[in-house]
Amino acid sequence: MLRLENVHAFYGPIEALRGIDMEVKRGEIVSLIGSNGAGKSTCLMTISGILKPSDGRIIMDGSDIAGRPAHSVVQMGISQVPEGRRIFPKLTVSENLDMGSFLGRGNTAALLERVFSLFPILKERARQYGGTLSGGEQQMLAIGRALMCDPVILLLDEPSLGLAPIMVAKIFRTIQEINNEGVTVLLVEQNARAALKLSHRGYVVESGVITLQGKSGELLNNEKVRRAYLGV
Repeated sequence: MLRLENVHAFYGPIEALRGIDMEVKRGEIVSLIGSNGAGKSTCLMTISGILKPSDGRIIMDGSDIAGRPAHSVVQMGISQVPEGRRIFPKLTVSENLDMGSFLGRGNTAALLERVFSLFPILKERARQYGGTLSGGEQQMLAIGRALMCDPVILLLDEPSLGLAPIMVAKIFRTIQEINNEGVTVLLVEQNARAALKLSHRGYVVESGVITLQGKSGELLNNEKVRRAYLGV
């Protein structure tokens, strides 16, 4: 469904991605793990069109989308939940969700009901400003906003960042539910154990290069992964 072939990308003079090759199959949850600065978020931003690759191909359902503007990538069904949530704090919950539907993909009313069924608290707080929500509620809002464009692939960047353990568990259960409904997920997450337990397969990124890949169970039992990312 989504394949990266020899993708390179720069931040100024720094090469953040150095020949990334990876694929995400339809219906999967795939995790991308690695240390800070390894290139995980850069990979998502390059897929979503925020950052233009300097070389390589990004294939989505047979079409090369590398270098396309972000709105065009969203129109194809790829939606990103950014690190740090980045909701609009001075807009209400309803207005934030409306912003996610600006391209008119799918039935807006049905998508809104779907979001409210996943996150009932958002319906209760529909008229509340986004900036007044708790961190966990803001993460729910960020995911809900991404779902409002009816994505076929959801890119999630550090969804557990800064959240209490009970909220992390809730967010991960919801990601599983979203996947069960047919949405393919590419997950960037520093909580490597939780990410690999949730996902079907995983990739390890180090200094902009994929150094390990495999089924999640294999990576959980890999000695290098256990030492570097699981604290074992």
